[in-house]
Amino acid sequence: MSKPWISYINPAAVKDEAMRAEFDRCAREGTPRPESQAIRAHVPAVFWSFANSWRDVFKNGVADHGIKELCRIYVSRSVLCEFCGNQRSIKAARQGIVEDDYRDLINFESSSRYDERQKAALAYAEAITWDLPVDDKFWARLHKHFSEPELVEIGYFVALTMGQQRWLRTLGIEHHQILSGTDASMAPGFETADALARSKQAPDYWAKRSAKSQAAE
Repeated sequence: MSKPWISYINPAAVKDEAMRAEFDRCAREGTPRPESQAIRAHVPAVFWSFANSWRDVFKNGVADHGIKELCRIYVSRSVLCEFCGNQRSIKAARQGIVEDDYRDLINFESSSRYDERQKAALAYAEAITWDLPVDDKFWARLHKHFSEPELVEIGYFVALTMGQQRWLRTLGIEHHQILSGTDASMAPGFETADALARSKQAPDYWAKRSAKSQAAE
């Protein structure tokens, strides 16, 4: 098992009962997965800041959860965060997001998989992620589909998850290393450590395709 560049905090060694309960929830529900929280646990304030933001802004909140989930994976595909990109939202799946909905995210504007509201949100995520110029037409598109509170929440969430994903990518963390034995919120083909290893070796693994695409550009 490869080691991360910052050590994991062992959940069994945590004395705070609330933090231990949150680790158990992460293992059970996978939102977020326990490995990333085992890094954040070095600073309890960081641990709780992310846990609370994830609950209040991503899982709950005023904007459609499925749209936020598509934006989250758009960021993963853009910044090549494999840890985050190999997770899925159970809540979004219950709302009707299926695995094929994740496949065209980088080319969302030309894809027939997304409606105009989803495309507008993804354009918002794209502009934030890639620091693209915006104009009156861009904002008119967003205001057509979303209220201002929704735009605040989606924008904040994209900024939060983009920063976290860029950070996690540098840490060398991987799934099934902390509180292993659960497949909560894992993408198909990544449910176990063995399955994850096989999927990442496949020639059509999404991160390999994305890396080649970005290199070509």
